[in-house]
Amino acid sequence: MPGGARSDPLPHVTRPYLALGLEGSANKLGVGVIRHAPPSTDGFGAQLNGAQVDILSNVRHTYVTPPGQGFQPSDTAKHHKHWILRVVYEAVRASGIESLDDIDCICFTKGPGMGAPLQAVSLVARTLALMYRKPLVGVNHCVGHIEMGRTITGALNPVVLYVSGGNTQVIAYSAQRYRIFGETLDIAVGNCLDRFARVIGLSNDPSPGYNIEREARKGKRLMPLPYGTKGMDVSLAGMLSATEAYTNDKRFRPNAPARSDVPVGALANGGLLAATAQHTLEREHEADADAPQHDLAGNEIDLITPADLCFSLQEHIFAMLVEITERAMAHIGSKDVLIVGGVGCNARLQEMMGIMAHERGGNVFATDERFCIDNGIMIAHAGLLAFRTGQTTPLAKTTTTQRYRTDTPHIAWRA
Repeated sequence: MPGGARSDPLPHVTRPYLALGLEGSANKLGVGVIRHAPPSTDGFGAQLNGAQVDILSNVRHTYVTPPGQGFQPSDTAKHHKHWILRVVYEAVRASGIESLDDIDCICFTKGPGMGAPLQAVSLVARTLALMYRKPLVGVNHCVGHIEMGRTITGALNPVVLYVSGGNTQVIAYSAQRYRIFGETLDIAVGNCLDRFARVIGLSNDPSPGYNIEREARKGKRLMPLPYGTKGMDVSLAGMLSATEAYTNDKRFRPNAPARSDVPVGALANGGLLAATAQHTLEREHEADADAPQHDLAGNEIDLITPADLCFSLQEHIFAMLVEITERAMAHIGSKDVLIVGGVGCNARLQEMMGIMAHERGGNVFATDERFCIDNGIMIAHAGLLAFRTGQTTPLAKTTTTQRYRTDTPHIAWRA
């Protein structure tokens, strides 16, 4: 910056601060407890503005629907209402704190997101705040992703690519606001991938996007698709329609139907990636499914597989995202990229973005599924940053909104 770097307005902590965060903007219900404390000498935890950031608990439960079905707002809200008390209890128990009396503030997702799930979670946040007489902090979901990503990775002032089920944005920070340089003009990247997963019957466990990525690794054929960059924005609906059209081509060969007797596992609910019966069955048949098919005369048959379409869809979408991100980097003179949001877990997206950033002499930063997938700890962290600069949300203004723009919140903790 001209005249030298300015100090951040976030005050250094002189005592530990604790926050409870509740997230439920879509089908992931998350609750986390975070602590900002004076730096210690043991090296544990991330460092931010002279404070040590310790993640005490981060519990999540996901609403998983059968293959071929999406999640509806009303059903998702019922899931959150059913599970939230158990998830809150487990988060508090795992954190090691004695009770919510020790918490400094209760943070909740104000938006953006699905209306009914947002309302279900915010109602619990208000109830807890009244019961324990704690201040409330409404958090922008997108800002939560960004601040968690910055803290975990140590990225100082990167261009941010925010890619999730409901959002696709290229963002950079300026003058205590996160400015949107480009975004989707129709559907978000995660929504696009999820919808195609339903078309070809992929499982929703642990998530459609994860299974699209897994299927794409087997793809060997790049099918032509429309490329929808519009300056620094992207359009994905036409590409999705073109990919779906290939499933009606006579050359298309669908996968065998998924087994219905395999129960939905804990994979989407915080468990480790395990070799379930379903995954074992798929691995046994991958070699045969990927082998070239021949007719009676020995000629190779021209086939289009679901793996080819997943591969093609991913490659085209991610190329578009890399392009608009590079434009933003050139515009503001940044060399680094931070990828946040659920789609940010995709290894192929990270690889493609890393190649571009390396060619520009920069780096790409990303987190693993604990933090890139919607979670309560990111809401607790962003909320506690706001709380430490004096921001709270009066009870009368704790309503939620499906359209809470990333560039709306005042980012008072950054210079």
